[in-house]
Amino acid sequence: MVSPLTTHVLNTAKGIPGANIAISLHRLVRASETWLLINTGHTNADGRFPALITPQEFLRGVYKLRFETAQYWEKTGETSFYPYAEIVFTVSDPEQKYHIALLISPFSYSTYRGS
Repeated sequence: MVSPLTTHVLNTAKGIPGANIAISLHRLVRASETWLLINTGHTNADGRFPALITPQEFLRGVYKLRFETAQYWEKTGETSFYPYAEIVFTVSDPEQKYHIALLISPFSYSTYRGS
């Protein structure tokens, strides 16, 4: 399956992929203003989660990716200021490919839409 939504986590403090980070993907249900859980898993050795969602499930709407960063930093023997990072974004055209990158360090994170 080729997911229309991909992600990649990079540990910018060490210059390595963010491997084995727990991730969950959610879609906002407008009628109830609640988050519907779509998928969970972990990044691979390259910091990627290649099978986030099927093209059939990928609809217009507001999505959230949640990354469990505290667990990741604990495994590396470091402490972190942020227990998790949530990225909320809008899918206006589900025919496009969406790539969400997350750059992390123990005391900061940033994100961007890549290609």
